[in-house]
Parts: sequence; structure tokens; C-alpha cells
Amino acid sequence: MIKVYGIKNCDSVRKALKYLKERGIDFELIDFKKTPVGCEKIDEWLQKVPVETLFNKRGTKYRLLKLKELNLDEAGMREWLCRENLLIKRPVVELENEEILVGFDEEEYRRIFG
Repeated sequence: MIKVYGIKNCDSVRKALKYLKERGIDFELIDFKKTPVGCEKIDEWLQKVPVETLFNKRGTKYRLLKLKELNLDEAGMREWLCRENLLIKRPVVELENEEILVGFDEEEYRRIFG
């Protein structure tokens, strides 16, 4: 089954969930606020996508923590992702073939899900 990681009130997550529901695709939502992911899961994702893809520099949490000022390298970004799940670009969708999608891109979803 497809797993969708994110938070319910995120616009991108809502768009992804709506897309999947409209096509009758079964999925499980894992809400970061209720079930945080640890470094092990983040490292698993980082095997498949670059840290720059997973790290959300546009979000409120990034601005609140003033992370731009720290000029983080890849190791620093990984450390912050482990510490603060709301820095993860949402949604992260784990497909049954073990690939992952990060963010909502309707074209990409159409290509994968039809």
C-alpha cells in the first residue's frame, strides 16, 4: 500500500490526497505531528532523493528557525530533518515499488498513477 507522509493541513498534502482519492488509489496517511519519523526513515529516503529535494526551504518552520543564516551543508540539513519533521518537503509518498515522490506535482502523479 502507498504511504503518504505529511500533515493534514498542508495544501500540497491535501492536493495529493485528493488526487489519490479521486482515482480510487488506496493509501495510508502518516501525519508527522502524530507519528514523527526518525533518522532511520529519513536516511532511507535520502538513499533515493538528494537532501535538497527533501529539505523544505520555503516553509514557515525554516523561516522561524532562521536556518538560512546557518548556511547548512548536507549533513546539517539531514540533522535538522531528523530533529524537526516539519522541515521535510511534503508530501513524501512511498510507492509500492519502493520509489518515493516528494512534493505534489500533478504531471508526475499523472505519469505514475494515470
